[in-house]
Amino acid sequence: MKFDLQSSFVPTGDQPQAIKKLSAGISHGLKNQVLLGVTGSGKTFTMANLIQNLDMPALIISHNKTLAGQLYQEFRDFFPNNAVSYFVSYYDYYQPEAYIPASDTYIEKEADINEMIDKLRLQSSTNILTRNDAIVVASVSCIYNIGSPAEYGKYMLELKLGDVVDWKKISIRLTELLFERSEFEFNRATFRMRGDHMDVYLPYEDYALRIIEEYGRVVKLEHIDPLSGQQVSTAQNHIEAETIYPAKLYLTDPVVFKKAEAQIRSDLEKEYKALKKQGKPLEAHRLLKKVNYDLEMIKEVGYVNGIENYSRYFDGRNPGDPPYSLLDYFKKSYGDDFLVFIDESHMTVPQIRGMYNGDHSRKRTLIDFGFRLNASFDNRPLQFEEFYQIPSKIIYVSATPNDWEQEQAKKEVLIQKGDGNKVPHNGIVEQLIRPTGIIDPEIEIRPAVTEIPDLMKEVQIRAKKGEKTLVTTLTKKTAEDLTEYFTEKGVRAAYLHSDIHTLERSDVLDNLRKNEFDALIGVNLLREGLDLPEVTLVAILDADKEGFLRSRTALVQTMGRAARNINGKVILYADCMTDSIKHSVSEIKRRRKQQIAYNTKHNIDPKTIFKPVREKIAERPDDDHTVFDKFRNNFDIAALDKIEPDSMTPFDKKKMVKKLSREMKQYADEMNFESAILLRNKIRELK
Repeated sequence: MKFDLQSSFVPTGDQPQAIKKLSAGISHGLKNQVLLGVTGSGKTFTMANLIQNLDMPALIISHNKTLAGQLYQEFRDFFPNNAVSYFVSYYDYYQPEAYIPASDTYIEKEADINEMIDKLRLQSSTNILTRNDAIVVASVSCIYNIGSPAEYGKYMLELKLGDVVDWKKISIRLTELLFERSEFEFNRATFRMRGDHMDVYLPYEDYALRIIEEYGRVVKLEHIDPLSGQQVSTAQNHIEAETIYPAKLYLTDPVVFKKAEAQIRSDLEKEYKALKKQGKPLEAHRLLKKVNYDLEMIKEVGYVNGIENYSRYFDGRNPGDPPYSLLDYFKKSYGDDFLVFIDESHMTVPQIRGMYNGDHSRKRTLIDFGFRLNASFDNRPLQFEEFYQIPSKIIYVSATPNDWEQEQAKKEVLIQKGDGNKVPHNGIVEQLIRPTGIIDPEIEIRPAVTEIPDLMKEVQIRAKKGEKTLVTTLTKKTAEDLTEYFTEKGVRAAYLHSDIHTLERSDVLDNLRKNEFDALIGVNLLREGLDLPEVTLVAILDADKEGFLRSRTALVQTMGRAARNINGKVILYADCMTDSIKHSVSEIKRRRKQQIAYNTKHNIDPKTIFKPVREKIAERPDDDHTVFDKFRNNFDIAALDKIEPDSMTPFDKKKMVKKLSREMKQYADEMNFESAILLRNKIRELK
């Protein structure tokens, strides 16, 4: 079998029956199935067993990057010998291109690409196209346009021992693959010449490739450390051949571009005339200038910022055709023989549904005012119906699945034959029993009037025992203010919300487990999937404020964070009983009743889950520089004086300028101009 699941555990509790039913459903051709599993019941382990038993590649989609990162770490541990990769939006900071007619403001696309996430994305695409054992953990960004897999698959540079060496031809080919030549800064997607050898820093790996020539032929291929230049130990130390894949997912073949250019210019002429006819000469001129500039850039360097807006021409798609997404890479490589797991489907499915409309509205304004051709409409996320048609095997995974997922699953009824008995399977498989025997936490409702002092006492009681607390608030500002208040009172606390960069969120969670603080305060990122066995208390502030963040689903999901520890408890701070509170408390009681009955019947003594702190998703260069640590979670303006430009390399200066620029904009948005000026001055000093 291709997939080799490594684990010291075996399926227990409800897992064996869930694996059996879901496997039978896939084998018999069911498209939709639901795995309704409570927190801590081992849904991820069930998914891993399904992948191994069915021996199928898989795409796991999560609705936020933090959970995707945690799932990636888990699957990487389960399948160390397989191609497990991570595909999320690669921006640390992203401002999409937009136009505000009311103030005549054009906002250019601005983005800080995270180099490490970019590497993991490229690794995902190359794994899918070159291996039969790919597992990709992705956020909803996997439904966005990334270019044709057929075109990407055609671009490669194959090298093998004994090949005739022509450094000029190799350099030209690498440039076509969007690598850059750099003799001084050796970064990802660059190459350099050094006497009788060339070094190529592969953007999708942690090592560089060294091509050594002798008497006009390739005599050795080595994997080297990009920093030291020393050979690194890999599974394949003696390399006979190596294939270099493109540095970006968007590429333009000169032949394809020539044909595309003719179509682009034809559409430009039509839309230019249409704008003039509508009495918009300014917009017509703007469009003409913009498109001509982009075409010249693509012709000269093969790439331009915003090239994805012309992707329909390069892909050969017709207007309105769905774009190529990561699912098309799976489809091209595996046909229908791959699994799609939609994790926390109650959140992820609505998110997939909503992506298209927001993108279309922003593009409409850009097109109307001459900033883009109509073709930019086709650089978009998939509509839900388009997404739904691609995979033939979908498993919705959630403790609180929505009605839509359950209805789709109930439409497909399977009569499973086993031991001579017919067992009905309506597409919904419950997994309520935890392997550890832990039952759902007790719930206590307390007055909201005294919630903060009461909460502080509870946190301090647990901190003395080395236990941890999760606190959910309604706003980011409240989370930050409460963190500051707790810290001033001597309680070790930190906050977690969407403003914290992708990879750093996982670090914050790890730091909680490493006992660096006692209370983690957040808004919505603390709801689903977090695997924190040290947490014994989940406190929900303002639980009676009915709405999205305090709905039945949100409350049940948040309560589940306390179900990893036998001492788990939930406190709802509320002055009245809302329908959501009543329904969520009732559901937890139903589950507790079944769990207690199962433990009694099988003489199970519940045990707290123990899990080691996993390795980071990706080691970052910043980790070696303590000066950067000041800007990890809570930005410290006082640390500016400790930044000494003379002691920094040009590369570090560049990274620091980017980081400080983001903070400066945030301070300016908050009207804190004094701090913004301090940051501006430090940026000027660094430059």
